[in-house]
Amino acid sequence: VQLQASGGGLVQAGGSLSLSCAVSGRTFSMNAMGWYRQAPGKQRELVAAITNGGSTKYSDSVKGRFTISRDNAKNTLYLEMNSLKPEDTAVYYCAAAPGSITDWGISTGYGMDYWGKGTLVTVSS
Repeated sequence: VQLQASGGGLVQAGGSLSLSCAVSGRTFSMNAMGWYRQAPGKQRELVAAITNGGSTKYSDSVKGRFTISRDNAKNTLYLEMNSLKPEDTAVYYCAAAPGSITDWGISTGYGMDYWGKGTLVTVSS
C-alpha cells in the first residue's frame, strides 16, 4: 500500500490550497484517513481526519478553514485549505488505517498504519 500526497506549495496568507492523497495497492476502502502536519521544531499534529462513514475530526486551529473529504471510488483523500495563515506552514502528511482505530490513535497518528511522504505547504505573510 502506498500513499502519495500532492498539492503543496507557496501561498500568501489568506490564500487557499488543495491537497490530495492517492492510495494505491489496496482494492477496498481504508477505515480512517487523515492529514497530519509537522512544522520545523515542532511535533507532528493532527490536522483533520475522516472515517469511512464520513465522520470528521479537526484540530481547533483549522476548524472553519479546512475541509477534509474522501472519494472512496477514486481511493483519494482531500484537504481543502482556506484562509491560510503563516502558522499553517508545515510538511503535510496523509495517513490511513485499514482497520479499527481509537480516537486516541487518530489524534496522535499512532493508530495509522500507512503514511505518505509529505508535501510542503508554505504560507508567506
